[in-house]
Amino acid sequence: MKKTIFYGRNKTSITSSNDMIYVTDRIRIPECEIEEKFVRASGPGGQNVNKVSTAVQIRFNVRSSPSVPGDVKHRIFQLYGNRISNEGFIAVNSDIHRTQLQNREEAMNRFVELIRAATIKPKFRKKTRIKMSAKRIRMESKHRRSEIKRNRRFDSDD
Repeated sequence: MKKTIFYGRNKTSITSSNDMIYVTDRIRIPECEIEEKFVRASGPGGQNVNKVSTAVQIRFNVRSSPSVPGDVKHRIFQLYGNRISNEGFIAVNSDIHRTQLQNREEAMNRFVELIRAATIKPKFRKKTRIKMSAKRIRMESKHRRSEIKRNRRFDSDD
């Protein structure tokens, strides 16, 4: 059975079949690797908040997942190390909406965005040197300015 789920900030469509979450062309995460837990939420919902567990917590074991490539795992730990537990789980919570389904979709959107952000390779800065001519011009300018300031001084030879 094929279903279309909207994940991501830009509402890009990700087709999920065989219980797979398509993060990118290269990364597909089976839903069995993701743990969902519904808990009681604070916030909107009136009396419903006290009775129904609408907030969702999604947990994903980054360290032991075979679905995520090693370089992406490394960047996930660099970017979100403070959000990852000692066991290697990253947790995403959502209690914004009044229904479990909306909160689940919101949490999945956030989770997919976390993984997508880690797939982007950072651009490394190339070290550059200042040209000698630029350095010489700067030093001459500084020397001229110091000469002007030195000539303004009042010298008392008395």
